[in-house]
Amino acid sequence: MSDAPIIFFAGGGTGGHLYPGVAVAESLRKILPQARSVFLTTGRPIDQVILKPTGFDSITQPIVPPQWSFRFWNSWRKTHGLLRTLLKDLRPALVLGLGGYAAGVAVKLAARHGVPTALINPDVIPGKANRWLLPRVRKAFCQFEETAEHVPAGERSKLVVTGCPIRADLQHLSDRAAAMANWGLKPELKTLVVTGASQGAKTVNEAVVEVFSTFRPSGWQVLHLAGQDHGEAVAAGYQKSADPIPHRVVPFTSDMADVWAIADLAVSRSGASSCAELTACGVPSILLPYPFHKDMHQRLNAQALQERGGAELIDDQRDAKANAQRLQPILQTLMTDDPQRQNMATAAKKMGRPGAADAVAGELVKLIGLDR
Repeated sequence: MSDAPIIFFAGGGTGGHLYPGVAVAESLRKILPQARSVFLTTGRPIDQVILKPTGFDSITQPIVPPQWSFRFWNSWRKTHGLLRTLLKDLRPALVLGLGGYAAGVAVKLAARHGVPTALINPDVIPGKANRWLLPRVRKAFCQFEETAEHVPAGERSKLVVTGCPIRADLQHLSDRAAAMANWGLKPELKTLVVTGASQGAKTVNEAVVEVFSTFRPSGWQVLHLAGQDHGEAVAAGYQKSADPIPHRVVPFTSDMADVWAIADLAVSRSGASSCAELTACGVPSILLPYPFHKDMHQRLNAQALQERGGAELIDDQRDAKANAQRLQPILQTLMTDDPQRQNMATAAKKMGRPGAADAVAGELVKLIGLDR
C-alpha cells in the first residue's frame, strides 16, 4: 500500500449525492492526511459549484442519466474507458459510491478488479444504482435502521448504520446574531427557512409563495433558498403581495451552518441530506417529499422523522393552491406555538448523528487496511 493512498468518490449531479462525500473526504483529511480524495462527478454545473471551494480534485465522467437511448449507452461506454484508465494509472485504494447513476461504472469496475468498494446509502430505500451495486460492495453506510427492511436478507450484513455524513461546519453552527447580519435579516424576528435542496423545488416554492400571498404572520421572516433556476420567479412571487412578509430570496448557498443557525422552523424536501442536516441541527420542519419518484423514497425519509416527532409531513399534490391549503394551517399552528416547535426540535435532535462522516471515514480506513 502506497504512503499516499488515493480514494475515489464516485457520484454527483445533486448536492444530496456530493455533500455526504465531501463530508467524508473532510474527515479522511483529518485522520489520514496523506490520503488523496478524488471525486468522479457528472458534467452538471452544480458539481463544480459544490466542489470548487473544497479544494478536492475532481474528474468529470462522460456518463449521463440512464435512458434507453444511444446517448446513454455511448456515455456508459466512454465512462468505462475512462475508469479503466484511471484504475490502471491512479491505482485507488478504495472506491466509495455516493449514489445515483454516476456511481455505477466506478464501483462496478473497481470491484471487478479487486479494489475495496463501499456505498453511502442515506435514504430509507436504496435507489436503483445502490440496489444494483449492493452485491458488489463490502460495506453500505446507512442513515436509517429501516433500510434493512428494503434490502435482500443476504446483503443485510453489509449495512452499517452510521447516519448520513454532514459537513464539519454543521456540527458547530454559526453564531445566530452574526448569521442574521450576514443574511441581512432582522434579529428580533423568528425565521422560517424554505429549501428544496441544491436544485430547488418548484412545487415547494410555489406553495410557500401562495401561502404568504394572503397569510402574514406576526414576528416572522423568511429565508427562502429557491434553487439556482428559480430565484427570480420566487422573488417576484413575494412582491405580488400587497403586504409581503419580510423575506430574503437566495438561489443557492453552501453556507448551511449560517442557515440552520437562524432557522426556527423549516419547510423542506425530505432528501436524505436535508433530513440529516435537520436532525443534526435540531430544526423542526414541515416536509414535502419529492412526489415524482416511483418508490417515493423521500416520503419514507419524512415518515421516519414524523413518527419520531421531529417533523410534519405533507404529501406534495403538485399544485400550488392544493399544497398551500394543506401547508397554511400547519404553518399557522407552528408559528404561534413555541413549545410545540421546541418539542419537535428536541425530537429531531435525538435522531441526529453529527459524527456520521467520522464514522464512515473510520470504516473506510479499516477497509483499506490502514487502521493497524
